[in-house]
Order: sequence, then C-alpha cells, then structure tokens
Amino acid sequence: MANLFETNFPNIVIWVESYGYIEIGDIEDSDSYVRAMKEGDPIWEGGNSYASLDEALQDLEEGITEWLEEHGEL
Repeated sequence: MANLFETNFPNIVIWVESYGYIEIGDIEDSDSYVRAMKEGDPIWEGGNSYASLDEALQDLEEGITEWLEEHGEL
C-alpha cells in the first residue's frame, strides 16, 4: 500500500529510487531551494523561495515529471 508521500509525489519517489537524489534547502552555490540531482549535477532547479515545503515539493514533482516525460521514462 502506498503511503501519503508516494501518493502525493509519485515521481519524486521514482526519481530517488531509480535515477538520482533531491536536495531541499539553502545551499551556498545555488539560487534554488529545491533541486533534482543526477550524478552530482542538477537536472531541475526550482525557485529560490516557497510559501511552504509542500509548495516546494509540488514544484519538484512537476519538474521531475517533465524531465521523465522528455526522456521517455513515463
């Protein structure tokens, strides 16, 4: 049975289980608050601030979904 996170953010789960990792928070050399990373390089970077963590994760889900679709993975 899928948990709440898997239900709300299925492509983030796919990403971290099969492709790369995510970073959340302020990082010295980045203007984005949330990023999807693959082999140390960002494949998607979000905005520099969000009203909530949920909003940041929703944006990340959309960004990862677009990447997966563009690369024929969905």
